Amino acid sequence: MKSHIASLVSQALDQLVADRVIPADSAQAPVIERTRDVSHGDFASNAAMLNSKAAKMRPRDLAEKLVAALPASDMVDAVEIAGPGFINFRVADTAYRALVPDILAGGHSYGRSTVGAGKRVQVEFVSANPTGPLHVGHGRGAAYGAVVADLLDAVGYDVHREYYVNDAGRQMDILGTSVWLRYLELCGEALVFPSNGYKGDYVWDIAATLHREHGDAYRHMASEVFDAIPADAPAGGDKEEHIDALITRAKRLLGDNRYRFVFETGLNVILDDIRDDLGLFGVFYQEWYSERSLVESGAVNRAIDRLRESGHLYEKEGAWWFRSTNFGDEKDRVVVRDNGQTTYFASDIAYHMDKLERGFDRVIDIWGADHHGYVPRVKAALQAMGEDATKLDVLLVQFAILYRGGERAQMSTRSGEFITLRELRKEVGRDAARFFYVMRKCEQHMDFDLDLAKSQSSDNPVYYVQYAHARIHAVLRQAAEKLIDVSPSDGMQNLDRLVETHEIGLLKTLSRYPEVVESAACNEEPHQLTHFLRELANDFHTYYNAHQFLVDDAALRDARIKLILAAREVLRNGLGLIGVSAPEQM
Repeated sequence: MKSHIASLVSQALDQLVADRVIPADSAQAPVIERTRDVSHGDFASNAAMLNSKAAKMRPRDLAEKLVAALPASDMVDAVEIAGPGFINFRVADTAYRALVPDILAGGHSYGRSTVGAGKRVQVEFVSANPTGPLHVGHGRGAAYGAVVADLLDAVGYDVHREYYVNDAGRQMDILGTSVWLRYLELCGEALVFPSNGYKGDYVWDIAATLHREHGDAYRHMASEVFDAIPADAPAGGDKEEHIDALITRAKRLLGDNRYRFVFETGLNVILDDIRDDLGLFGVFYQEWYSERSLVESGAVNRAIDRLRESGHLYEKEGAWWFRSTNFGDEKDRVVVRDNGQTTYFASDIAYHMDKLERGFDRVIDIWGADHHGYVPRVKAALQAMGEDATKLDVLLVQFAILYRGGERAQMSTRSGEFITLRELRKEVGRDAARFFYVMRKCEQHMDFDLDLAKSQSSDNPVYYVQYAHARIHAVLRQAAEKLIDVSPSDGMQNLDRLVETHEIGLLKTLSRYPEVVESAACNEEPHQLTHFLRELANDFHTYYNAHQFLVDDAALRDARIKLILAAREVLRNGLGLIGVSAPEQM
């Protein structure tokens, strides 16, 4: 529908260029938009205002010439000039009716397009440190990333979904040391667990597995472990210094191989749990990319060398710094510490260098909002290496705040006091969680109301949309019980019987679906699709409540059945893109 209007306007512009009303090298392609006020028609074009300067005439005068040059079309009922020179189009009802056979013929593929054909895009999302189970905050990034990827796939992009596994660095060492200290407690050692260690029950579970399978093989006396270790914060010391000293002690006492085994035990158990959790949430990846592989492959050193060779590194107090302030960052950043160890930032630079070297046309990072400071520095590093930083698009997702019974739930991976994604899924179901998570723009704060998500009422948006789909199946079951054949006729047959206001309204809403999918994909805004589905469900429920479908008039019955089958197809396809089921009974 929109593309047809665009084609008509383009042909009119071409005619005015041929008539030398508009210079050939100055003609600008117009924007075609749906009108906000239906009294102004269905679509509006700004072609006259865009080209009036080049044509050296008032926009309304040029609009008159454009309207006169428009090719005739059975899909357009009327064309009007409004305001300073907008051209408004009223689409014929027959054009909307003609969508029904297209939708039914398209089936599961209806709404998909080839806008992104030939372009490769990588979407990296979740990438939570494997230091504990995923909590409800991670769930929003998981749902949002998965839907963005699926939307891009639906409009033709070759999408590569990736999870960046932070399997190196200090946080993982804190986890490994936490597991070992819990293991020592299970061995009978009396110790004071560090305030900065990971305290969740899952740490006990990993330690118990280690103890059950290996007995006292990794045991050391608590006095030996804590001898001359700096005091912890509760005792007047520094908690960071305390845990770092314990990590160093664990590595020395256990030795490289034995420490690595404890470290890997914690990593693998938690990573397997994350994989399972995401899989049950309907989130899958083409690749789980290891941070450690960047170091082992030499990619980190290669990235640092590229920055050094380009003249953007300098040495100060034994450390190497990236001069990121030259590219708009608020301060320069360390890439190699004074002890020779590379930083997290160095790994991030190498990872993004590797992404672009793999040939992706676009790279989309979906990060938690607390990582906003990383955006300018990563882009600065890519720019300093001579890469095209505009290929990187970083989307920041605000964590969801969970409410149960009006009370806010606390979430902290270190303390172990958090609601896991798995618990959320079991309580409200995957469908509600997936739908609720993408109902708002990613940068907006989100309050997740558990009570609403579990309610079976029209106030619950996912229930309301799914119920529309189930209601259509209820009509089909009722027809079968009454032995009424509702097999739809071919093509446009009987669709001229769809004349009621509710029917035309439903048809107009259905016509928007391909546009919504394309806009949601290209703007990385899944909430556009959830809003559309709620509108479609509302239009259907209103139609359902106002009219009978299984009427005696066979032609009218056929037309209405075809219309609701088209609505069913769009509801199912839209829910599928969000990762939500379309139940036949509720």
